[in-house]
Amino acid sequence: MDITVVVPLFNEDESLPELYAWIERVMKAHGFSYEVIFVNDGSTDRSWEVIETLSQQHDCVKGIKFRRNYGKSPALYCGFKEAQGDVVITMDADLQDSPDEIPALYDMITKDGYDLVSGYKQNRKQGDPLSKTIPTKLFNATARKVSGIHNLHDFNCGLKAYRLEVVKNIEVYGEMHRYIPYLAKNAGFDKIGEKPVHHQARKFGKSKFMGWNRFFNGYLDLMTLWFLSNFGKKPMHVFGFLGTMVFLLGFAAVVALGADKLWCLSHGIQQRLITDSPYFFIALTMMVIGTQLFLTGFIGDLVSRTSASRNDYQIEKTLRCNGGSEN
Repeated sequence: MDITVVVPLFNEDESLPELYAWIERVMKAHGFSYEVIFVNDGSTDRSWEVIETLSQQHDCVKGIKFRRNYGKSPALYCGFKEAQGDVVITMDADLQDSPDEIPALYDMITKDGYDLVSGYKQNRKQGDPLSKTIPTKLFNATARKVSGIHNLHDFNCGLKAYRLEVVKNIEVYGEMHRYIPYLAKNAGFDKIGEKPVHHQARKFGKSKFMGWNRFFNGYLDLMTLWFLSNFGKKPMHVFGFLGTMVFLLGFAAVVALGADKLWCLSHGIQQRLITDSPYFFIALTMMVIGTQLFLTGFIGDLVSRTSASRNDYQIEKTLRCNGGSEN
């Protein structure tokens, strides 16, 4: 199979028939063998009924239905797990991503040798308010700096193409869909490219991802990913080092206070008790905090990234290519 198209969605029943018809036209025009996997992320509208209808009418349509809304990253994770095409294309379901970009993205993977190609949305002024575009620019600048992937201008673009090996070797969880290029780089797939793509105005409904909270959440996720990618398998190197330094500073302060007390006693100088000095308690607190940091690093080494339930999602139904379903 040439291409798998993975489409995560939440309450997009109006756009799905038009989106699939558009994808189908592009695929047939270029002679691609393909499948389309719609991942219904707990929609409360008729999205799942539309997907079931499309699956009955077209053998290449698959569907995954979550019992509740988990988010885009879990939807992509489950879509990637089912993908079989040599090239995997992801796009949003709101018709803002153009399926006409698929052939060029496919060629960049198969002919130019890229592991991952990310879209770079052009004409973003169409339908996107400042509350979305300003945080996006700040977010992308931060992501480029931290990840070291300096040639990407739009990390969060939903339109991306991947070599199949990439999606089978990365783990997308939480809200890490923003950083799939960074995840791919950390997994050893470092040939990452970018393609300017046409960005259309939303035709139905309204965006589900607006406001400054996207920037702050994304920043926190980026810091988490940076820490995990650099120290995820060796947290002791961070917490153990910090704990040791803080403990030694506190210990040195206690020794200094004790030495000063002994010097005063040896010279007959009257001085208050060590325990009456606030510096003693500050030093003691530093030693306690240092010990806690050290133990945090030790425990972190023991449990680092071993959770078996990180991607434990409740899937109600799965549609296969023949239109059948499994509970």
